[in-house]
Amino acid sequence: MRFQDRIALVTGAGAGIGKAIAASLAAEGAHVYVTDVDGEAAADTASEIEALAGSAEAHGLDVTVPAAIVALAARIAARHRRLDILVNNAGINVRADFRHLTDEDWEQLSGVNIDGVVRLSRDCFELLRSSGRASILNLASILASRGTRQAVAYSATKGAVAALTRGLAVEYAHFGIRVNYLAPGFIETALTDRALKNPGIAKALIEQTPLRRFGTVEDVAKAALFLLSDDAAFITGAGLAVDGGMAAGL
Repeated sequence: MRFQDRIALVTGAGAGIGKAIAASLAAEGAHVYVTDVDGEAAADTASEIEALAGSAEAHGLDVTVPAAIVALAARIAARHRRLDILVNNAGINVRADFRHLTDEDWEQLSGVNIDGVVRLSRDCFELLRSSGRASILNLASILASRGTRQAVAYSATKGAVAALTRGLAVEYAHFGIRVNYLAPGFIETALTDRALKNPGIAKALIEQTPLRRFGTVEDVAKAALFLLSDDAAFITGAGLAVDGGMAAGL
């Protein structure tokens, strides 16, 4: 119960990695604000948490809408006066050769993957400072440091998340707020489903992964809970790869 009575906010928690992190936090005692652009998916996650005697509430949240973030922060302030954990997990991908990337594609990607992280980390600052031992965890990607075709823009946004994390870790340390990021490899989620179900692509990716398997959302959630917990009290500005060793290989 490392998170007993702590208040957590997880974005993109309607499915996949965000859902696994939200459920794991609740299982260890946190009250979790489960948010997702798909409000029904967020409600399903919250219901599943409550069915297991966890504490959660669902909120539809589009991280590209500044007013929605401000409103949710105000709600948390009114009820709890603090926020102990912020997990910026919401993310999307638009696969396209870079020469064909449209302005709309870029605005959509950057709006969710980096602007949303910026706004939540900024607009929840006072709540996080009130905690006294708050932790922010941002979800980057192995592609923040590896290039691949048709994901150049995605890589750029995730590289920005890594850089933002390092900067915030330095700036927020004075206020007792730690900031770290995870860099997942190829995890079995809806975001990677198309690639992992292609036999040729899947075989090539497995051959680049020393542990010879794809990751699960539970693998990522376990790493997330470590960085968010007091077990990592002297860790800030760090990135942890959860990729089966892919980043360490040639």
